[in-house]
Amino acid sequence: MKTQVAIIGAGPSGLLLGQLLHKQGIDAIVLERRSPEYVLGRIRAGVLESISVELLEAAGCGARLHAEGLVHGGIELSFQGKRHRIDIRRLTGGKTVVVYGQTEVTRDLMEARTACGAPTVYQVEQVSIHATDTSNPWVEFVQNETRRTVHCEFVVGCDGFHGVSRASIPARVLKTYERVYPFGWLGILADVPPCNDELVYANHEKGFALCSMRSRSRSRYYIQCAADEGIDQWPDERFWTELTSRLDGKTAAGVVTGPSIEKSVAPLRSFVAEPMRFGRLFLAGDAAHIVPPTGAKGLNLAASDVGYLFQALMQFYREQSQAGLDEYSHKALARVWKAERFSWWMTSLLHRFPEQGDFNRRIQLAELEYLIESEAAATALAENYVGLEA
Repeated sequence: MKTQVAIIGAGPSGLLLGQLLHKQGIDAIVLERRSPEYVLGRIRAGVLESISVELLEAAGCGARLHAEGLVHGGIELSFQGKRHRIDIRRLTGGKTVVVYGQTEVTRDLMEARTACGAPTVYQVEQVSIHATDTSNPWVEFVQNETRRTVHCEFVVGCDGFHGVSRASIPARVLKTYERVYPFGWLGILADVPPCNDELVYANHEKGFALCSMRSRSRSRYYIQCAADEGIDQWPDERFWTELTSRLDGKTAAGVVTGPSIEKSVAPLRSFVAEPMRFGRLFLAGDAAHIVPPTGAKGLNLAASDVGYLFQALMQFYREQSQAGLDEYSHKALARVWKAERFSWWMTSLLHRFPEQGDFNRRIQLAELEYLIESEAAATALAENYVGLEA
């Protein structure tokens, strides 16, 4: 098999890059170790910055997003029994975010690739990447007990934190930075209307809570829990009771309970790998960086990586210039570290830490009060939430 760009991983970043390249006449094949059903079953992010929306539009996948996505111009902070709105639209000169689930993004991209006949190969095993420090790399994999080889000009790793791509960069080249947080998020998905029109982030002495949604009839709720807790410890009734106990009265009164259709515990970590390139192997999304979900940055960072890399590959094939490829890692990491900072700050602001004493608790509350009293502080939050300029 031969192609111009071999993409490892059929999550949103891999599918998005593949579709953008296809629409510009650049050959790309996407390889994925899981089945399409498994990929679609991942329940992940749901808040899209404008950069993500614009790239999905460029990929020809904007119609359902605009028809069903919920445009949000603010978020709410809940603490000390009261709720306070941060007017993101006003503070950022009209910018907004769109609530549209990652599952729907993935489905739209899958359908677009199927419709145009772009190749995505699922359920591949034993993927290995070779000769990325040359101009003729190749990727090997096993499918249906048959070993296959893809010869290409570039390899892009969009295969997540545990994928083969980052592991294929020599240890002498790669430097990693990591912080693992001492708690997780217990998330529940239910077909009930959201308790509020916008997301509510709650700081409570019992721990963090988040009221989110996927549509006007499907809600996504989270509570902070111990990192090693299992979902069997959290029957639906216990979850709803704990959630409402961490919310202010107005928000709690709006919660409509119902049976969960999905429930999971996600650990929280901050992680960055540098550089995001080795020869003709490029990393994008979770293969290169992880952020805690508190700042809603994971999917958007992956999309911005794809945007940078797409433009760099376009420049290479249209202008025979490697300038964009040479700048990719530095440019992407500059944005990554700003998003890492914001996600770390939001996580530190809203969660209870095991070592947290009375002093640190009062510092949290003082900072929350400062956010709602200071236009400058609220603007800084809003600018980061909608996404800093690429």
